Amino acid sequence: AIGTRVGTGRSKAAQYASTLAAIEARYGVPREIVLAVWGMESNFGAGRGSTPIVPALATLAYDGRRGEFFAGELVAALRIIQAGDVDSAHMVGSWAGAMGHTQFMPSSFLSHAVDFNGDGRRDIWSDDPTDALASTAHYLRQNGWQPGQPWGAEVILPSGFDYNQVSKSVEKSGSQWTAMGVRTASGRPVPSGAIIAPAGARGPAFLITQNFRAILKYNASDSYALAVSFLGDAIAGRPGIQGAWPRGDRTLSNSEKAEIQRLLMARGFDTGGADGKLGAKSVEAVKGFQRSRGMVPDGYADANLLALLRG
Repeated sequence: AIGTRVGTGRSKAAQYASTLAAIEARYGVPREIVLAVWGMESNFGAGRGSTPIVPALATLAYDGRRGEFFAGELVAALRIIQAGDVDSAHMVGSWAGAMGHTQFMPSSFLSHAVDFNGDGRRDIWSDDPTDALASTAHYLRQNGWQPGQPWGAEVILPSGFDYNQVSKSVEKSGSQWTAMGVRTASGRPVPSGAIIAPAGARGPAFLITQNFRAILKYNASDSYALAVSFLGDAIAGRPGIQGAWPRGDRTLSNSEKAEIQRLLMARGFDTGGADGKLGAKSVEAVKGFQRSRGMVPDGYADANLLALLRG
């Protein structure tokens, strides 16, 4: 599937070359990143959703667990219709309210959508993706994208590397990381930023810059931001991930993740709750437990960690 998406991305890059060049010139976001978001969000427009947005949001506002959030999105959707960007019949998208080629929520649309082709409407719904792609670039730029900088790089850590340094909260200059023995898989200079290791010490590591954090503003998942980054690299003809992901690791269920959180809290390591989502606080709690056991503190929660905590 990823190969198909890369091929489609390259054909779209050719089809919309002049539009993408103009968007890149205005907002400083590389065309391959904009294309990668488009590919991830709607498979390049093939899966934009056909659910009428206003009734969907009204239902979620009335009935959903996040009623207040969806009520705000409903008001935003009505403001978009009032502004004349689209009528209610053509305002369609996902069941949860995300719309158009790059799946904007109504509040994000109001903050970041642009009329790039100058037809008087910010139209992210039609078959022409111009406004949607420009709006995505505008969103990333307004959320901290720095023109001329990479999203980051896959890095190779030296043996015995201190995994206390592997954290989004530990930022260093490229020269500081280089002095600690960090190098890029590509051989290019190490950028400034923070290092993450989503699969722990046995998997690949990535140095992330401010631009990776801008992608996280679009979707707060590291795996999403890595997928956008590497899909963009592939569309642009750059190599993929070099390091091997740990084979044989099964994905923990949400209830197992929540059990890890409860067991960590029982041992005095604060996860901030047991919601089954292993966010930054849970990762730091895992690291704390690993340190207390003399393990490599990579923050990686797997079945072995669960067994250890149960023991």
